Amino acid sequence: MPVSPSPALERFLDLLRCPACRTHRLYPDRGTLRCPAGHTFDVARHGYAALVTGTRATSGDDAAMAQARDRFLSTGVYTPIRDIVARLAAGSAPEQATVVDVGCGTGHYLAGLLDQLPGARGLGLDTSVRALRSAARAHVRAAAAAWDVFRPFPLADGVADVVLNVFAPRNPAEFHRVLRPAGRLVVARPTGRHLAELRDRVPTMITIDPAKEHRLHRALDPFFEAAVTERVEYTVPLPRQNALDLVGMTPSARHVSRADLTADDLLPDRVTVSVLATAYQAR
Repeated sequence: MPVSPSPALERFLDLLRCPACRTHRLYPDRGTLRCPAGHTFDVARHGYAALVTGTRATSGDDAAMAQARDRFLSTGVYTPIRDIVARLAAGSAPEQATVVDVGCGTGHYLAGLLDQLPGARGLGLDTSVRALRSAARAHVRAAAAAWDVFRPFPLADGVADVVLNVFAPRNPAEFHRVLRPAGRLVVARPTGRHLAELRDRVPTMITIDPAKEHRLHRALDPFFEAAVTERVEYTVPLPRQNALDLVGMTPSARHVSRADLTADDLLPDRVTVSVLATAYQAR
């Protein structure tokens, strides 16, 4: 059921561009966003704008995955990751920064950065309708919109001070286009040691490609240069529910059966969290 745009979403209307014609601004009209050419997009009752048109490249997290993500992130186990992402992003951002989180999921990392920037506004983009329900209410200054990262973003050129990309697919050309010249891209991704104990015990989990880091740098290099990279690594206890949610909140959930996780003594009681976070400057 369409509703009026939230105050947070209305604060982004000056930056949004119609996904269909890619030139006109969008304006609110009776529970929708509309452009002067007549293209219309619903605002869901949960508060996010449904901007995707046609067939999506991916549907993102389903309901069970989003719920597992909500449960796991609420435990605080990934708080050090959230903190380092926020610190790298906030370091050079102006007080009134505009932040775009591409592949925002439930909005956890976007909210963490907005807490560090009291005058900033944030927009989360994701394909998962279920995750966007959480992202749209993750922070009072956060808006959310359904969008496919592999398409040109529904944003004007050079409007973002910060682009976040945390455990999500990337579109380097679009990151570069929407960032201001002095803007900063922050990318967080797992190392080969991330959740190693869990991956060793559950062989059907998706592995981390050893060439992943090389591909990342090759893809970003035409557009960005790395300013600083930090590694966050620590070992934490792994209660059974956390283990189930760690598997359930990732694409591995589509490959691991419940039977894979019910064998006695299968799941480890501790796990290593290992993540690299890099702040990039535009070339």
